[in-house]
Amino acid sequence: MQCRFQLVTCLILTFAGAVASFGQAKTDIESPAHKAWDMLTTAAFSKRAGDRTNGIRALGLLRNNTRARELAESALKDPNLNVRAAAATSLGQMHASESVPKLEKTLSDPKIPVVMAAAQALRELKDDNSAYVVYYELLTGERKSHDGIVAEQLKTLKDPKELAKIGVSEGIGYIPFAGIGWDAYRTLRKKDPNPVRAVAAKFLANDPDPASAKALVKATNDKDWIVRAAALEAIAQRGDASLLPKVEGKLTDKQQKVRYSAAAAVIRLSYEEKTRTAKK
Repeated sequence: MQCRFQLVTCLILTFAGAVASFGQAKTDIESPAHKAWDMLTTAAFSKRAGDRTNGIRALGLLRNNTRARELAESALKDPNLNVRAAAATSLGQMHASESVPKLEKTLSDPKIPVVMAAAQALRELKDDNSAYVVYYELLTGERKSHDGIVAEQLKTLKDPKELAKIGVSEGIGYIPFAGIGWDAYRTLRKKDPNPVRAVAAKFLANDPDPASAKALVKATNDKDWIVRAAALEAIAQRGDASLLPKVEGKLTDKQQKVRYSAAAAVIRLSYEEKTRTAKK
């Protein structure tokens, strides 16, 4: 009798446990977090490129999340360039250091917006050298070394129609200038909606390679005033006093904002020169 009672009790407890587990599983399935993941996963595998782009881009908010990182990494191979660019951007935003090798491979993407997004992501992940090579090649249109990363894509920079396809929000995200940002944006929207070369110049500010310094000096004579201004800002930020004679001539540039950028560069480099002399 006691054995039968124990058996019945055991069955009741087992059934109750199963019901509780089922209830918990059902609760998990209906939780907001589960619904949110379902939404993002559905977007990531949508047939609509716009849905995939927006869904993948949102993953950048999720740091230290393996699931988010793997979804973004998979999207680096998406057939749509906007999705690939969004994937690279998200990996940078989520500080996915594990993704550096995949981002470096993405630098060979046939589309410049994707390359820019990957380069920016690598900058955020402190892989500066890979990014600097890209920015140098974009600014100069030349290979920095025999294994130029975007050498095949550089022809894009000479094709206005292709260049116009590279949106400000695709692979660049913002115009990183201090005093010329919005004016530059409005000008670019009228003439050329892509500040890719100006952005490249600005990002070379911290590249210690002397070749980048020469490229920036050359860019101060660019036909586009926005590129000239960006190059001068980058030279100022480098703090290399030896470049002072190279920028003094820009004080008479025909574009006001270029003159102002040159003035700031001259002041900063003059200070650096005095400091260097005092130390000697």
